[in-house]
Amino acid sequence: MVLIKPDALRRGLLGEILRRFERKGLAIEALVLRGMDAALADQHYAEHVDKAFYPPLKEFMTSGSMVAAVLSGDQAIEVVRTLVGTTDGRKAAAGTIRGDLALSNRENLVHASDSPDSAKREIGLWFPDLV
Repeated sequence: MVLIKPDALRRGLLGEILRRFERKGLAIEALVLRGMDAALADQHYAEHVDKAFYPPLKEFMTSGSMVAAVLSGDQAIEVVRTLVGTTDGRKAAAGTIRGDLALSNRENLVHASDSPDSAKREIGLWFPDLV
C-alpha cells in the first residue's frame, strides 16, 4: 500500500507518481483521496508515536489531503519500495520518485508499506472493506 503525501498533492505530482507505478507494471486495485486525522496518524504510525521525530511527522501528515492506493503486481512491495527510493529525498538515487522529486526527509512524497504484514495492517486502516 502507498500513501501519496500532502506535499505531492500540493505540488501537483499525483499523476507523475501514479504513472511511474503503472509504467512498472503495477495495477491500482483501490484508490481514495482523503485526509489523515490525528487518530489515524497514531494508528498508521503506531510504532513511531513515542519517538522524537513523530510530532512533526504527524503535523505534516495531517496537513492536507493525500491519496491512499493499493497496488498489485509481481513482487509489488519490493518494486514499489525500489521505485520510491530511500526515505531522505536529498539522498535518494536519481531515477527514483524521491530522488527526482522530493525536497526533504519529511516532505518525501510517498509512504510505502515495507512488508506484507505492514501492507495488510495499513490496508485495514485505509480500506477496511478490502480485508
